[in-house]
Amino acid sequence: MHPAVIIIPARYRSTRFPGKPLASIAGIPMIRRVFEQCAQARCASRILVATDDERIAETVRAFGGDVVMTPTGIATGTERVAHAAAATDCRPDEVIVNVQGDEPLIEPAVIDAAAACIVGTDADIGTCASPLQDAEAFRDPMVVKVVLARDGHALYFSRAPIPHAFHPPDHGGGGPVQALRHIGIYAFMRRCLERFAALPPSPLEKLEGLEQLRALEAGMRIRVAVVLSRSIAVDTPEDIPLVEARIASETGTSGTPGHFPSDRYASA
Repeated sequence: MHPAVIIIPARYRSTRFPGKPLASIAGIPMIRRVFEQCAQARCASRILVATDDERIAETVRAFGGDVVMTPTGIATGTERVAHAAAATDCRPDEVIVNVQGDEPLIEPAVIDAAAACIVGTDADIGTCASPLQDAEAFRDPMVVKVVLARDGHALYFSRAPIPHAFHPPDHGGGGPVQALRHIGIYAFMRRCLERFAALPPSPLEKLEGLEQLRALEAGMRIRVAVVLSRSIAVDTPEDIPLVEARIASETGTSGTPGHFPSDRYASA
């Protein structure tokens, strides 16, 4: 397993959920839960939290995590990760994994799968997606969908329900097409991360509110590992009980740091 630096971008001023990284999940701050999941990834050589808020920084330092302070005016999580990578002198050929700070159930195997996407491949960015079976989630604009080429590279990401079945799913003898839910994780070599962060926001990125479209519009190749994942991203306070219920069902307890299943979900 190629070693990687995992950087978790975390900002306090979320529009839909202010103070989200510090939200309590079964008595534990969400940022700690994300950090603990990252610590179980086999690829993790270092884990850093990139934030612009001292309250988040103090919480991370209190449980022994490393923090990189970043400017408040940074627009996206990936740009914050790029700033942190530069500030900590990550090598140009070093793998850097951006794990979103609102993924308290991210499986360590998913982190490893994203990192593996860019080691020894022609991809500029690695990410993950999981099969999407729920029709309501397929229509939900908060659930980001991705469509892949046959070689595993992303064709497009959207909040819309894609691919749309203009014909029946098995029309033409090609068999059914599996809808995929994008998981908010990105792996880069540092040079590709810097290239992405230097690009201006693109028209499709602004339209969909998805920063990965900036990379696609610039011709960057995003390789997607299809994995089995039950992670729940926290977008609003209403997602917290769902995460707590999942933790309770999988651990048989209220959930404590360092006791999450790490090998239940492997690459498909």
